[in-house]
Amino acid sequence: MARFKKKGSNELPAMNSGSMSDIVFILLFFFMVISNMREATVLVRLTVPQASEIQKLEKKSLASNIYIGTPMESNKYGLGTRIQLNDQFSEVSDIAAFVESERAARNEADRAYITTTLKCDKDVRMGDVTDVKQELRKSGALRIMYSASRRAKDTY
Repeated sequence: MARFKKKGSNELPAMNSGSMSDIVFILLFFFMVISNMREATVLVRLTVPQASEIQKLEKKSLASNIYIGTPMESNKYGLGTRIQLNDQFSEVSDIAAFVESERAARNEADRAYITTTLKCDKDVRMGDVTDVKQELRKSGALRIMYSASRRAKDTY
């Protein structure tokens, strides 16, 4: 009779890691698709005012934002009202250049539909907002929208 011998030891075979890279790329692609990218870091305090009549913006990709409020780092930037264009503080005179750069970044067919969104703190003086609106008017940005939150229904 023949004798049967065990060859080698009782070790487990190595794990196949060939498909591990495929799984990693699938997860990476999944998270890239479902996440939204923040366009600008807000450097001012924003408590948007409440409104009773609100409309949603249809194409958010055609909106350019101007933030108006007091700086979060008041010891560095002061206590006054500041205007934020993209990721930096600017003056009212810089708004025309901002509007031109936003137009240049968009498709030529969409340039007529660009909406400028004013995101203002509820404690900002209306004179500061009017200065921004006048500069927008001079630069030809006539589609302006104010950002607001929905007011709770009044009970009587």
